[in-house]
Amino acid sequence: MGTLFRWLVKIVSALIVLAVVAVALVYYLTSRSLPDYNKTMPVAGLTSEIEIIRDNNDVPHIFAGTDRDVFFGLGYAHAQDRLWQMTILRRTAQGRLSEIFGARTVETDKLLRRLDLYTAAVQSVPSQDARTLDALESYAAGVNARIDEINRDSLGRGAPEFFLFNAAISPWQPADSLAIIKLMGLQLSGHLQSEVLRARASLLLSPERLADLLPDMPGAPIAALPDYAALVPGVLPGQSGQPLRSAALWPVPEPALAGASNAWAAAPHRSASKGTLLANDPHLGLTAPTIWYLARLELSSGGVIGAGIPGVPAIMVGRSEQLGWGLTSAYLDDQDLLIEELNPDNTEEYRTPDGFKPFRTRKSIVEIKDAAPLTMTLRWSDNGPVLPGTQFDLATVTPPGHVAALSWTALSPADTSMRAAVGLMFAQDIPQALEASRSYVAPAQNLTLIDQTGIAMQVIGAMPARDPAHQSKGRLPALGWMPENRWSGTLPYEDNPSFINPEGGIVGNTNNRTTDAPFPRHVSFDWGDSQRVYRWERMMQNRKVHTRDSFIEAQLDTVSVTARTLLPLIGADLWFTGEAAPEGTPARRRQQALDMLAAWNGEMNEHLPEPLIYAAWVRALQKRLISDDLGPLTGEFDHIEPLFIERVFRDIDGASAWCDVLRSAPIETCSDVARLALDDALVWIEEHHGTALESLRWGAAHTATHDHPVLGQVPLLRYFVNIHQSTSGGDHTLQRGRTSGKDPAPFQNVHAAGYRGVYDFADPDSSVFISATGQSGHFLSRHYEDLGQLWRRGEYIPMSLDVGLARAAAVGITRLTTQ
Repeated sequence: MGTLFRWLVKIVSALIVLAVVAVALVYYLTSRSLPDYNKTMPVAGLTSEIEIIRDNNDVPHIFAGTDRDVFFGLGYAHAQDRLWQMTILRRTAQGRLSEIFGARTVETDKLLRRLDLYTAAVQSVPSQDARTLDALESYAAGVNARIDEINRDSLGRGAPEFFLFNAAISPWQPADSLAIIKLMGLQLSGHLQSEVLRARASLLLSPERLADLLPDMPGAPIAALPDYAALVPGVLPGQSGQPLRSAALWPVPEPALAGASNAWAAAPHRSASKGTLLANDPHLGLTAPTIWYLARLELSSGGVIGAGIPGVPAIMVGRSEQLGWGLTSAYLDDQDLLIEELNPDNTEEYRTPDGFKPFRTRKSIVEIKDAAPLTMTLRWSDNGPVLPGTQFDLATVTPPGHVAALSWTALSPADTSMRAAVGLMFAQDIPQALEASRSYVAPAQNLTLIDQTGIAMQVIGAMPARDPAHQSKGRLPALGWMPENRWSGTLPYEDNPSFINPEGGIVGNTNNRTTDAPFPRHVSFDWGDSQRVYRWERMMQNRKVHTRDSFIEAQLDTVSVTARTLLPLIGADLWFTGEAAPEGTPARRRQQALDMLAAWNGEMNEHLPEPLIYAAWVRALQKRLISDDLGPLTGEFDHIEPLFIERVFRDIDGASAWCDVLRSAPIETCSDVARLALDDALVWIEEHHGTALESLRWGAAHTATHDHPVLGQVPLLRYFVNIHQSTSGGDHTLQRGRTSGKDPAPFQNVHAAGYRGVYDFADPDSSVFISATGQSGHFLSRHYEDLGQLWRRGEYIPMSLDVGLARAAAVGITRLTTQ
């Protein structure tokens, strides 16, 4: 027995030693890829020495003798901190993820091959001007210098992920940067899915009820749309082709998550310090690390500081010494689905205004790790690439004998958006910035500007030139062979909405409607906000003058106008119901919830219980209102539409008809449905968060999920790479934290401001900014999540061009010298 015990001790000890050795080996190998910020390295191809000073927050301040070398330094810094992220963005745009991830990303690759974004990027390189080409080429050289250094010095393959997914890193090319901008366009454009959803809903609802569920933004009405079944004959309600919802690393968000942002600016006469002010917080899906990367470039035109996207040689949002600029999603309708009729005698042909014509085709081979390669036949009509019925629910709106093609401005083979991004960094004032933005194509944005004396907001991006007689006005898929449904190019830049130095001294956008121009100069029929804008207007107008701090206050505001509007409507007949209900009964629990909501001011604070009760109630309410009419389509409406609920409870145009359950004998009132929905919500809360309503915390449900796109689902490892934080805000607050809408955690914060910046031109170096995670993409780095806690608490770091300040607390200085 003693011998057996001694052997067990020896075996366990050996296993412990082996485990420690294994952990130590893994740590050694992964830590080899942590960049050394303190070094001097000779590099071929430079014309001057490059100095990269990383301040205490790991923000690189890049200095060199020429602009080319500054962009070289930015490429090198990006590759030091975000090489894995850059290569995944490039592979996604190329449709080459399956080479390293296997079959789970095949559908993603198939979509990107069909869209052919990367080919359009390659074709767009010659369309750039000389300055932009210099920036692209020098940036690529900087990235490649880091890749060469990794290979030469065996620096852990550049990032820990490369040990798990081994693949050679191809040299960076100028087209790679252009492709990433196009990929961002895919993540910000949701009109394709909106057209499909509207078409599917129209097959089930009358025009009046469709107007309730998918309401137009407040304002002048539009002309009535044709019924989709009449527009595209042969489509039946419920028609299905087993649609693909998503795949691994799927780059297309749901329409509800297809981009948002806030930006506002104040002129000197609306500023306490008499200097212009600008606040901007672009909203994107949350990831670890965030898509944004903070940097300062010292260009020949002066210093530029702000945030860019790894892989792109530009500060996309930020300021120089003379100019500040911010971006919000314009929601411009830059996508149209066209239904193409196949030749019944030859399905390789499709109908055009001049008869049948062959599709343009090309073979494409998708290499798949651990599986046989897949050969695809890509097809294009005159209207754009042909997409299969399994993607975007297209089979549900495409009749037999037809296919769907996509027209989209981002597919341009002469895309000069990068030229605009580079031009903005060199612009010295608003007129120069507006002129530089003329070349911007996609994704469409609202560009908010300040210089030393003025403010402006301009919609930038190519607006499709549609025929005024377009059958669906771009709101529904339309017949591709009808001349009036086809695009005839793009509208002049002068047709884009513009607001320059308005009399009130304030401009801003929360993705709300920006123009009353009629179709086809309308920009969009679908907008990203009908609620936040009211809170913003009140906060701007409540002060005669503003300061940097008042702009920060608005940026971090968590009061929900939606909650303040809807609760008095849906609870009107529930607040007072006579005697108190017995303890422990559903009625008593309902009374308790209503009492709490009655005393609540609508602030979506992470520490309060009322936001969770409210959010669960309105979610259950919308589900009860629509499930009877929509059936399986109910799941597509997983975020509440405030205008719909308001129309129902105000009985606008008979909208209260939604409250009656068609399949029941009694006629239900809206108060009945509201009461039942509150009971549903309280049952759900009890199952997921406990029975004590006073102890609930909105932040426990509204957790910001900065998940690693690849390693975030790996057991054990996910605890090291994912960053989860309790957060305030909600779907309709200025500090926007868009919820997932998906069970079992429908209130997780999955889409928010990954970057915040506030710029004060009375004292530019008092400007501030913050990123949602950290600068590094390496999870062993202390800079992987160090900015995240500041972001969560609503704090900022200095946004200064003072080189002395950067040097004073530098974590490292890298010098790249000429050979």
